[in-house]
Amino acid sequence: MLKNILLVGLGGAAGSMLRYAFAVWFKHATFPLATFLVNIIGSFIIGLVFAYALRSENFATNWRLFLAAGICGGFTTFSAFSLESLVMLQQQRIGMFFFYAIGSLLLGLAATWLGYSLLK
Repeated sequence: MLKNILLVGLGGAAGSMLRYAFAVWFKHATFPLATFLVNIIGSFIIGLVFAYALRSENFATNWRLFLAAGICGGFTTFSAFSLESLVMLQQQRIGMFFFYAIGSLLLGLAATWLGYSLLK
């Protein structure tokens, strides 16, 4: 258990540093390009990791934890959202997918507005 926590933590640190680097590199963009790019890139990487893990029994759990939960998790949580949504669609849980996707967007925006409003 401790080894898994350390693998996720090390990957998360690397992902967070990469996310910060993107924010610095694209700080002058008028569009939130850094966030947009990390969300898309992170979603792509977690898709690669997920597919490779399914087809390769030799792909160690350690690498999945480090890459998917760690690096992608530190780089962006949108990647986890994308993967969970894809799994729901693959399982043909369409109602749950729409509830999750729309609920995440609307409740996330509402929670951000509420937090902002409380301390504004």
